[in-house]
This record gives sequence, structure tokens and C-alpha cells, in this order.
Amino acid sequence: MREAYFYEPGSGHGLAHDPFNAIVGPRPIGWVSTQGLSGSVNLAPYSFFNAFNYTPPIIGFSSIGRKDSLRNIEETGAFVWNLTTRALAEKMNESCAAVAYGVDEFDLAGLTKLPSRLIAPPRVAESPVNFECKVADIIRLKSHAGIEVDAWLVLGEVIGVHIDQNLLQNGVFDTFGAGIVLRAGGPASYAQITPDSEFKLFRPR
Repeated sequence: MREAYFYEPGSGHGLAHDPFNAIVGPRPIGWVSTQGLSGSVNLAPYSFFNAFNYTPPIIGFSSIGRKDSLRNIEETGAFVWNLTTRALAEKMNESCAAVAYGVDEFDLAGLTKLPSRLIAPPRVAESPVNFECKVADIIRLKSHAGIEVDAWLVLGEVIGVHIDQNLLQNGVFDTFGAGIVLRAGGPASYAQITPDSEFKLFRPR
């Protein structure tokens, strides 16, 4: 039997880097664009992100701390998720710089705003997939003891989808050819989905 390293998160992990983020990964990146009532636009990536429902399609991300994205979403009730690809990874990283509210991360990262069809926040023009979302719920997270923590789960219903036609192969989205980038834990690790990493498992009948 292999010996396991055990720790209780509440008492600290005792390692060079918290392994939680590295174990729960790679994770999709929530590259979220928002707009406040003042018209201020924000673009920021969130590594705690995923899909939660098919019909209606619901995605969500967790804001650790009251970030500008959360402020804008609370004000206007909408956001856009933009797919991060390998070609955009460096620009995505630039958009996570800690800057003052009102600083436009589109300009900071050299990205182009593209109007959404159904909501106010703009899309990232360079991204091959954009989800226009309206907020379904905002939940402040709690510990098992019921103590509120400094994190908010934002859930949004996808009401509009934009997909680059080149990524549709016979009506199927080309997941392994899109260059999708994932957060892979550690202080700076990412991973890319590539065709040679694909394998298939069909559900038992």
C-alpha cells in the first residue's frame, strides 16, 4: 500500500504550493467580459469556471474577493464568456493584471471589442467562441459550518452563442482542433487540448 501525504486544509498544507488547484485540473478558463452601469468595461480570466447545466445552458465562475467583474455583473446582470485558445493565452494572461476599476483590459491586452447581439458587454473579437449570458444567480459561498467566505459563485444562462465557422466540422465543434487552453495548477501552469490527447469512452448500455 502506498503511503499518502495527508493534511487538513484548515491547518495548512505544508507544501511549496497549495496542491488543491493542481489536483482539480486542468480546468476551463472563465475569460469574462463585463460592463458596468457607467459604461466601464472589464475583461478578466477566472480559473474556477465550468458548465453546470444543458437545458437551459448554464455556466458559472467563482470570484475570489469582490472583483470588478462581480461589481459590473451585479449592476447590469450580464456577462460574456470568451474561449481562451493557445493563440490568445498571452493576451488572456495580460488581462488579469491588477489594475484600478475603469482601466480597460481590452486595451491593456491589445484586444478588439465586438458588440454582443443580446446584451451590453462586448465580446473578445479574437476569440473563436463567445457565450452571451444573463445572470441566473449569485451565491456567496459558505464553509461547512455556515460561515460566509470571501467568494461569490456567479451563474449565468447562455442566451446567445457565437462560433467561428472554421471550428464546425460536419456540424460538430472541433474541440481538439480549436487550441483550447486550460489552467493546470501550480503558480504558472497551463495545458492545451491537442488531437493527440484525445481518446474515446462510450457509456455502458
